[in-house]
Amino acid sequence: MSNRYLYLFLVSNVLIILDQYTKLLVSTHIPKGHFKMVIDGFFAITHIRNPGVAFGLGADWSSEIKVYLFIGFSIIAIIAILIFFHQTPHERRMVQVALILIFSGAIGNLIDRILYHEVIDFIDFFVGRFHWPAFNIADSCITVGVVLMFADLIRSRELPQIKSSSDTPEST
Repeated sequence: MSNRYLYLFLVSNVLIILDQYTKLLVSTHIPKGHFKMVIDGFFAITHIRNPGVAFGLGADWSSEIKVYLFIGFSIIAIIAILIFFHQTPHERRMVQVALILIFSGAIGNLIDRILYHEVIDFIDFFVGRFHWPAFNIADSCITVGVVLMFADLIRSRELPQIKSSSDTPEST
């Protein structure tokens, strides 16, 4: 087994366990729909169940097969992530870390979808009337992973050379 696959296994397991443990704590100590203020007017721990996808999209769909579609899409995404991870060159460490984070988050939320048919969200930030949708550790892993992917894309992208008029040969 390659070191990067061992790293994938170890890091993803730690993150998945952390995600599931925090969701268990919230489910055990905070009733659904309730919250505990941590920083007044800014941050609370809440217990929300999200039957949709990111930011609650699709939460109001009434289809019986919605859960199975979300599970299926999650499995396809996880397989794609593993393929990208396998194909990522060893020297592209930031991409590897990003894929591990995204993989971990996808697995964490997939576990919720399989067990509860919805995802447990509990991290709740707000300022006055401006409110960010509640999220969890898995969502954070996915978000940080995507940001790292974009950072790598920007960092590795070669800027085009702009030729000045002095660089062009003069015609005679």
